[in-house]
Amino acid sequence: MEYWLPVIWFGVIGFGVLMYVLLDGFVLGLGILAPFAEDADQLDHMMNTAAPIWDGNETWLVLGGAGLLAAFPRAYGIVLSALYLPVLLMLIALIFRGVAFEFRFKATRARPAWGAAFALGSMFTAFAQGVILGALVEGMPLQEGKYVGGAFSWFSPFSMLTGVAVMFGYALLGSTWLVLKTEGRMQLVARSLTRPLVLVVVAFMGLVSAWLPFLDSRIMERWFEGANFLWLAPVPLLALVNAFWLWRAVMREKHDAAPFALSLSFFALGFAGLVLGIWPNIVPPALTIWEAASPPSSQGFVLVGLIVLLPAILGYTYWSYSVFKGKIAADAGYH
Repeated sequence: MEYWLPVIWFGVIGFGVLMYVLLDGFVLGLGILAPFAEDADQLDHMMNTAAPIWDGNETWLVLGGAGLLAAFPRAYGIVLSALYLPVLLMLIALIFRGVAFEFRFKATRARPAWGAAFALGSMFTAFAQGVILGALVEGMPLQEGKYVGGAFSWFSPFSMLTGVAVMFGYALLGSTWLVLKTEGRMQLVARSLTRPLVLVVVAFMGLVSAWLPFLDSRIMERWFEGANFLWLAPVPLLALVNAFWLWRAVMREKHDAAPFALSLSFFALGFAGLVLGIWPNIVPPALTIWEAASPPSSQGFVLVGLIVLLPAILGYTYWSYSVFKGKIAADAGYH
């Protein structure tokens, strides 16, 4: 169990992060696309598509963070020390977005200001998450397992690239969500935004993927040494096939669900590629999951709680999305 417990927890944390990205990503995408709403009523419509379910998505972010602290406290300490500023930016932007989401529906004269706050909070959250991702993948300056970098060691061309890439990726999730959940004029606007977003996101995915192997010699070795590329190759190949299907679904206007489903799977494949590139490190380039793990007794104890908690989260998520499935009318209200 000393070997397998860290592997299990790595999978749990990865699953939690992926679920957060997929589910809260489209809500952040709605905020990023808010400036493209034609009027206040259309922005109401956009926000109402996510109003019943958006705050439950944050549960997955809490699960990922709490799991990292419980199972890999050493990694948690390094990540928070190295990425304090972008993490703080993300948390402030998340709070700002949440307050703006609620206050805008109640405000009268200040509604445009709260709409702008919703858009800015979503943009900064997405950008900060992309920067965090890029900095983690690029690797932390470590010495004897301790962080030795400065407050801005996370700042690099690659982390800025991933920050912008995640913003566009979330915007794609948001636009395809609107295609799924709306009709009429709102859906036409969403489709017109989705087509260029698909091209931009695929381009960013290709650029990040091409850059990834050159960040660290161990990542290059992971992908290209020996027969590694043969069994890792299905991930980028599937991503290419997914991108082709996504473009076809977007161009065929009779499909409402396919663009959103294919956008989700495109994100999932990108996430899988990143994880495979850094495995078995939890803090690249050199801190493995076994070196960062808490004692097996601690991991086993928390795992018992997870066995109860995870089905409850999955059940609540499924129930909330099933209850509010279907199209959201333009005159639907949120109180």
